[in-house]
Amino acid sequence: MAGGSGKKQESGEGCTLLEHPALFINRELSWLEFNRRVLSEAMDRTHPLLERVKFLSIFSNNLDEFFMIRVSGLQRQLARGVREAPPDGMSPAFQLSEIHRTLEPMLEQQSDLWEKEIVPALHDEGIHIMSYRDLSSEEKVLLRDYFQREIYPVLTPLAFDPSHPFPFISNLSLNLAVILKHHSAGKENFARIKVPTTLFPRLIRTPPGGTLSDSGDDIRLVFLEELIAANLDLLFPGYLVEGAYPFRVTRDADLEIEEDEASDLLTVVEESIEMRRVGSPVRVEVVHGMPLPACGIIGKKLGIAAEMFYQVSAPLGMADLMELAGLDRPDIRDLPFIPSVPAGLGDKDGIFSRIREKDALLFHPYESFIPVISMLRQAAHDPAVLAIKITLYRVGRNSPIVDALLEARENGKVVAALIELKARFDEENNIGWARALERAGVHVVYGLPGLKVHAKICMVVRREQDGLRTYVHMSTGNYNAASSRVYTDFGLFTADPAIGADAADLFNALTGCAAPPSYRKLLVAPHTLRQGILSRIEREIERHREYGDGCIIFKMNALVDRDCIVALYRASQEGVLVQLQVRGICCLRPGSPGVSETIRVTSIVGRFLEHARLYYFRNGGKEEVLLGSADLMPRNLDRRVEVLFPVEDPAIASWLMRTIIPVHLDDNVKNRMLLLDGTYIRVSREPGQPAGNAQEWCVSHRAEWEGQKRNAPQKS
Repeated sequence: MAGGSGKKQESGEGCTLLEHPALFINRELSWLEFNRRVLSEAMDRTHPLLERVKFLSIFSNNLDEFFMIRVSGLQRQLARGVREAPPDGMSPAFQLSEIHRTLEPMLEQQSDLWEKEIVPALHDEGIHIMSYRDLSSEEKVLLRDYFQREIYPVLTPLAFDPSHPFPFISNLSLNLAVILKHHSAGKENFARIKVPTTLFPRLIRTPPGGTLSDSGDDIRLVFLEELIAANLDLLFPGYLVEGAYPFRVTRDADLEIEEDEASDLLTVVEESIEMRRVGSPVRVEVVHGMPLPACGIIGKKLGIAAEMFYQVSAPLGMADLMELAGLDRPDIRDLPFIPSVPAGLGDKDGIFSRIREKDALLFHPYESFIPVISMLRQAAHDPAVLAIKITLYRVGRNSPIVDALLEARENGKVVAALIELKARFDEENNIGWARALERAGVHVVYGLPGLKVHAKICMVVRREQDGLRTYVHMSTGNYNAASSRVYTDFGLFTADPAIGADAADLFNALTGCAAPPSYRKLLVAPHTLRQGILSRIEREIERHREYGDGCIIFKMNALVDRDCIVALYRASQEGVLVQLQVRGICCLRPGSPGVSETIRVTSIVGRFLEHARLYYFRNGGKEEVLLGSADLMPRNLDRRVEVLFPVEDPAIASWLMRTIIPVHLDDNVKNRMLLLDGTYIRVSREPGQPAGNAQEWCVSHRAEWEGQKRNAPQKS
């Protein structure tokens, strides 16, 4: 579209040519393309079978969250008459229509994959997903007995007719719509039964009594809802059961917290969590074959339109297949590996001397999270340590990080923890940890009004011979030992005095009421991060105009922010080489003539969740590498506390730019390339070119990294 020098030119519609809606991919449709890539991993036969099941589960879980948050938001905009359009110009109504149009074939593809490929492949491996009607007579007798003893007592059939109100359908619950006919009256009746998936496994082993964790050659499994449907005569004596059809309702789960009116944020968040059960319905999933009258009754009672219904033939709620993916069958799972621990960082007592000697970078999950835990455990017991301060966003259950903080408090250290109560879908977990830490005497702060604290930073203040020294750990990922095994993230240890001072200023701003300071080395949202990125892009443009050697490389989870995209378009117009690896949403269109011809966008979806954020600027040979918690999205730059931190150690920076980034950019197995039209294709492999899978390469080469990260090569 637009060409030229990159100077501001008006389009005649109140925006510059580089802000024209045609130059932006819709955020929601870009996310659906990301989830399509997840589904394609389930289709990839090079994955072990249970890993393919895992991707099917992730695809469904992703969709649940998408509807609960993004689709619900669009429906609220539609109901409230919101007219402000996103950068791509799509109205809420058009976005909802496009979402439905895009999703229907994907759901059909998911169903076909499960029924025609995954189930037969599981059968070949001795894992039999049985239809109830195909069970033997003996199995049916045993299962009926199990149903009467274990399941029947907890079921509550609810009729809906003029004398019975329509029962409440909670968010993401699996239900059976039962059509009944009285033996004598002949009139049809309807009832609903909630399938108790929170009390029983979704897949019931036959004969009953065994579990998925039991060993054995062959296992036979039947879905819980099929078992219930086959025994409904026990629940409705005197009636003929004409049909039982699974359905599922998704509700608006995006918490709207009026923080200005909240005297106690913790209590308000607790009360808001309960509202997720009763939010407005945004989607109804039904199985193919459910009679139209039953669909009509559900739609009428819920007050939703026909376009909010999705018919599928596969089992509903396939996120529950994670039960199956966890089956103890190492022969059809990814080969396990033990993350490496860099020298000096695994020592029980010497981690502070190692960090004082030289910065250290961890690359999870290839390198262990243990050093992070060790630093806090050592700090908890070290008499020289005076204080620990940390931000906690998603901590997880049974957290060794929280245990270390509790130990530190028991040993008389000053401990401050900023726990973000508004971390979506982790609110309950974080509330529990907040209360436990408060009981132990930890200074707990719940977050800032109007902002989420998404930064991942920890500081330890230690008294040493030459005075107080601050040790800092900063990361692209959460302080969560479980996710560190499946998310790719960078974590930096440093004793740099300027970064230590920045960390202290940041925590004072977070826990006190001081005005946000200027920072020495850190970029901190919402105050300095956006401008820090934009000014560096501009610096690269100016450098390229004079010397022609401009280069920008970003690796992140999402690129949505209009200002940042326009800045990258301007850089491309000037000829700057721009390489972007964006795992998920990308609203930038690469390859647009005269606008983004020098921009290449790729995405890796593989065994691990690509979660690291890296921002590289060649800067005329004075290369600058920033890592941190922020993606380039308006929420990260304007409505969150985020931190980007510099990698100043020459050896570490060189290792990142000469080894790790090229391996990921050159991946020709899992890399997909974004096209101008918003679709993705697999990166092609040249004839004779060896396969290069970045994640597999990192697993096999992790033991070699320590020397590279500690010894900077001579630049040619």
